[in-house]
Amino acid sequence: MTAKSHRNDGRLKIAIQKSGRLSEKSFALLEKAGISLQKSKDQLLCRARNFPLDIFLVRDDDIPAFLTNQVCQLGIIGQNTLLETQLLEAETYGGLSQVIELGFGRCRLSIAVPNDMPYDGLDSLAGRTIATSYRGLLAAFLAERGVEANIVTMEGAVEVAPRTHLADAICDLVSTGNTLISNGLAEQDIILQSQAVIIQNNDMQDDLRSLCETILVRINAVLRAERSRYIMLNSPVSVLDEIKAVLPGSQSPTVMPLQGNDDMVAVHAVCDEEVFWSTMEALKDRGASSILVVPIEKMLD
Repeated sequence: MTAKSHRNDGRLKIAIQKSGRLSEKSFALLEKAGISLQKSKDQLLCRARNFPLDIFLVRDDDIPAFLTNQVCQLGIIGQNTLLETQLLEAETYGGLSQVIELGFGRCRLSIAVPNDMPYDGLDSLAGRTIATSYRGLLAAFLAERGVEANIVTMEGAVEVAPRTHLADAICDLVSTGNTLISNGLAEQDIILQSQAVIIQNNDMQDDLRSLCETILVRINAVLRAERSRYIMLNSPVSVLDEIKAVLPGSQSPTVMPLQGNDDMVAVHAVCDEEVFWSTMEALKDRGASSILVVPIEKMLD
């Protein structure tokens, strides 16, 4: 399907991973943004009931093509997939822009070698063979550091390459590291820290651009609410400045007098950072009392 053949029906289109580590959280994010979804029987297309939005469920590797061909205007994809695609086909996919980092789907692209292989930095890989599904990112990383190595491209089960003597080392996505350990591999160098991101095709019609801005504002609001907390406490007036200094990420707390107690005030604040037990203990040590921290469901500036 080409850009010319795709018809604008006034509905915004988002491409997300059909299955895998990003799919479930992508759906959850859209639902938190107020999108009520109706899934189809074939699970290839979802339509929103309360917003002019359609969701295409596709392979992660295909998401950039859906955007460049203007089938979709937005996509949720791993940074690793986006950057690899743009490195290999810069002319085709260079126009896609990353607009929001989503904070989930975190992983890293790393080089790993067998436990019994002597390793003293990247120079140890010179002249050796490395198996990977990310030829573009690996080649760029090695070239920047002046290391010449052979690269073997594999689409899956990269971690078995050293055991089958297909390669001396691997370059693969790592989350917990358990897969590497179970295959007798040791993680050495991190090429890329990755997470899920929203990408956008900037070439879209005005009506779709307006819908796009609306949904991105909602998603940003959801993400800010998730990382923020509402904190309430009572503070002696004499230590109010110390209390304010301890509140994490708070810019303008609300201070209100406590009825019948001129020496105490109530402090309410939105904290843009996590409120840890250590923070609450620091507030208490400075004289705060009745400390209450609650999550924020929705937040819109």
